[in-house]
Amino acid sequence: MRILVVQHDSELAAVISGCLRRISFDVDVAADLIDAGHKLGGTAYHGLVTDRAQPDGDVLRLVAAHRRAGWTRPVLMLTALDSHAERAALIEQGADDYLVKPFNTAELATRMRILCRAPVVPAQASRLRVGDLQRGRHDGRFTRAGVPLSLTVTEAAVLQALMLAGGALVTRDQPAKCCAGEQHQPESHAVDTLIGRLRRRLGPPDPIQTVRGIGYRLVDPA
Repeated sequence: MRILVVQHDSELAAVISGCLRRISFDVDVAADLIDAGHKLGGTAYHGLVTDRAQPDGDVLRLVAAHRRAGWTRPVLMLTALDSHAERAALIEQGADDYLVKPFNTAELATRMRILCRAPVVPAQASRLRVGDLQRGRHDGRFTRAGVPLSLTVTEAAVLQALMLAGGALVTRDQPAKCCAGEQHQPESHAVDTLIGRLRRRLGPPDPIQTVRGIGYRLVDPA
C-alpha cells in the first residue's frame, strides 16, 4: 500500500515516513499543498497522513476538494490544536482520524494500519440505488438526487453496507468495525457519532432509520 505524507518539516516527514515504512507501507512525501495536489492527481494512494497547517494554506481545502471528487481513501490529520472545535472541524471536513502533536510514532503507525484496513468502496460494475441515493456503476461514487456526496472512507463504508442490505437491518457491529480509527470516544459513542455525521452528509429527508439498541436500516423517505 502506498501512503502520501504531506509535511513541510523535512525532519518530521522523515520520522513519519520511517515509521510507516517499518510496517511495510510505501511512502511518498509532499512538502506543500501544490506538491500534494500534483501527487494525488497522478498516483493511486491508499491513504494520506498530513499536517493541517501547510506553508501554502490549510490542507483541509485540499482534502475537501478530493472528497467532493469521490476520493474515499483514509486521511489521518496531524494538528497542534486540541480543542473540541478543532476536532469537529477535522472530521466534518474530511479527515477519518487525527493525532494531536506531539504524538507517538508507534500510535501513528497503528492508526494508519487500522484505517487502511477499513473497507474502501470499490468501483464495481454493479450499481446500487435506494430511493434517490445511488452508487455509480463505474466510479463507485455516491450521489443523492444526482448531487455527489463528500464522504470519508468510514462514512462511505457504512453507507455502502446500508445500501447493500437493501432495507434489511444492519446491526451496530458493522459501523462499529468502521470506527476502529475514531479516537477519544467509547465504541458506542463512536458509532452514534459516525451515523450522525453520515446523516448530516446525506441531508434531509433522513433516509437512515434507527432500530434502538440494535442497528440501522436505509429507507426511501419518499
